[in-house]
Amino acid sequence: MVECELLSKCGFFNKHQDSKQAACSGFIAMYCKGAKMDECKRKAYRKEHGVAPSDDMMPTGSMISS
Repeated sequence: MVECELLSKCGFFNKHQDSKQAACSGFIAMYCKGAKMDECKRKAYRKEHGVAPSDDMMPTGSMISS
């Protein structure tokens, strides 16, 4: 299985990989280990700003509300 090259240092993945929330596990399947890997807004943010976004920024660019 192909995984994102940034997985080991991705705050979203590390924080939410064991989440039971369907949204988090779905995003991880699609973006971190799936076909939408190159569409990840977290990856684009890191490339544009040179730093990682908030751990609560989802791969879609939306923030997880607490």
